[in-house]
Amino acid sequence: MKNVHKLTEGAILLAAYTIMLLITIYVPILGAVVNLFLSLPFIMFAAKHNRQSSIVFMVAATLLSLIVGTFFAIPLTLAYGLTGIVMGDFVRNQKGRAAVFLAGSITFLLNLVIQYAVAVAFFKMDFIQQSIDLVRESVDQSMGMLEMLGQEPNTVLLEQLNAGIDLLQSLIPSIFVVISLATVFLIQLVSFPIVKRFGVKIGEWSSFRDLTLPKSLLYYFIFALLASFFIQTENGGYFHLALTNILFVLQLLMVVQGLSFIWYFNHSRGWSKALPIIITVMVFVMPFLLYIVWILGIIDLGFDLRKRLLK
Repeated sequence: MKNVHKLTEGAILLAAYTIMLLITIYVPILGAVVNLFLSLPFIMFAAKHNRQSSIVFMVAATLLSLIVGTFFAIPLTLAYGLTGIVMGDFVRNQKGRAAVFLAGSITFLLNLVIQYAVAVAFFKMDFIQQSIDLVRESVDQSMGMLEMLGQEPNTVLLEQLNAGIDLLQSLIPSIFVVISLATVFLIQLVSFPIVKRFGVKIGEWSSFRDLTLPKSLLYYFIFALLASFFIQTENGGYFHLALTNILFVLQLLMVVQGLSFIWYFNHSRGWSKALPIIITVMVFVMPFLLYIVWILGIIDLGFDLRKRLLK
């Protein structure tokens, strides 16, 4: 009876996944929303059954996606399926919510990097480089139109645009990390309430205001910042790319620390919960606020502002 129940549950979840996959592929607007639920069947199955059964479920989903979808459905299944299996396995073993999030993010990131490498190496499809080339062509065409209209292009602006494009190209690894973290966060946000409805026990997040990053990150950040000032690196070289991406990730973590302090300070003063929400939204809309929060995060991590507030 147990095997029959497992097979029945697996068949229902596979059918649900197939429907969501078809909507994701063939219905553009609705598919963008349904896309976030693709990991849900895998999380539910892996949270209730052992790893061997989960692997069989994953293989069945891959074969099914190849049959009902197209060849391009396989990368979707591998990315969201493996991420869901890992997250569900961590849930089944009663790991903390943060551990589930981290494991899912790493799995999704590895899928993203491997699939990108395969697309470039075997199919000669470098969509990132093609997008960057398209942006450069658009800039060149805009400058050409200005010249045709008899206006002199702003060389300073052109240099800034090209520098921005070069920086974007250098930050591709960090962008992959951010995409993975954001995607898994959204997957948890939409999937876990549904998983709970089916009787699966999932740990709760600790409050964001209590988040404090390891103090060692501050030393890494200072070291990387000093290295960027005093060590001359070749633009596009390995060391330049590594240093640029390390700085980007560490700066992003300092911003998170700063936002966490703002939420903590607001809670300690008993102010309205709407205030930190508004500030968080404004930080990503108004760039100058981003630097203020970034500095606040550094001060909080370096000088223990929260302990000083308690005193």
